[in-house]
Amino acid sequence: MSLLEIKNVNKGFGASGPERAEILEGINLNIEEGEFVSIVGYSGSGKTTLISLIAGLLHPDSGEALLNGKKITEPGPDRALVFQNYSLLPWLTVRENVGLAVDQVFPNESKEQRKQRILKYVKMVNMTPALEKKPHELSGGMRQRTSLARALAMDPGILLLDEPLGALDALTRATLQDEIENIWRTDKKTVVLITNDVDEGIMLADRIIPLSAGPKATLGPSIDIPIERPRDRKALNHNDDYKRIRKEVISYLMDSNKAATSDTKVDVKLPDVLPEDLTILPKPWSPKRAPKRRSDLHSKEMEDAA
Repeated sequence: MSLLEIKNVNKGFGASGPERAEILEGINLNIEEGEFVSIVGYSGSGKTTLISLIAGLLHPDSGEALLNGKKITEPGPDRALVFQNYSLLPWLTVRENVGLAVDQVFPNESKEQRKQRILKYVKMVNMTPALEKKPHELSGGMRQRTSLARALAMDPGILLLDEPLGALDALTRATLQDEIENIWRTDKKTVVLITNDVDEGIMLADRIIPLSAGPKATLGPSIDIPIERPRDRKALNHNDDYKRIRKEVISYLMDSNKAATSDTKVDVKLPDVLPEDLTILPKPWSPKRAPKRRSDLHSKEMEDAA
């Protein structure tokens, strides 16, 4: 039995009829303990909906999501979710933001044990120098490191990453990619990464799975990534496996987008307008056709009155 199983899940939003939006259809996914799996797809295809189902924030319309053989019905500390927008409390320091999660998940530990747990994971993401700083004093990359430390400090069974690096600049993003891989190799957590960056998915994951374009998005073929770790992004450009996997994933995404676009019919009603006939020339101007001035009209009225 896999750690995480999603069986024939469908999910949509809105009332029935034309207002109904079918987001996911026929989703099947198995993830083993300790795996790093990346799900890549277009923005708006339903990636966040999928990871919210795993987190227990949403419930499927049909089908089921199972964790250790038990149905997922609500959020829990066994699944930690890192969002793209950091989700830090602005009035708390780095230590306090991480400590908030630790206090909730490990209330029976001593104060010293919880303190050491906080320091361990803050150090793991290289944020010890900023321990007493608040979010407004941190860069975007430092805020995301704090969010990651908070999630890891919960010691979850599965770490869910919902495009956590999407708002960062290229250099900061590359640095955090390396740190996420280092953390995964150290802790061997089960990780599900949602991203729209194919290169990021190949760089970090054991398997990459494309999600087709919506509506009614579904998962494509699961592709193993047999590239040794640690991975060097410069060397990847010359790696045959990388080139093959990248081509396969991008081809699937482009084909699914083309199919979705061709199935979408747009009914546009054009106005009933006739073109101007340029063969009809305007009549030449003459004084007889010129409009009379107001003073001339007034004089004529006076003459008629007399």
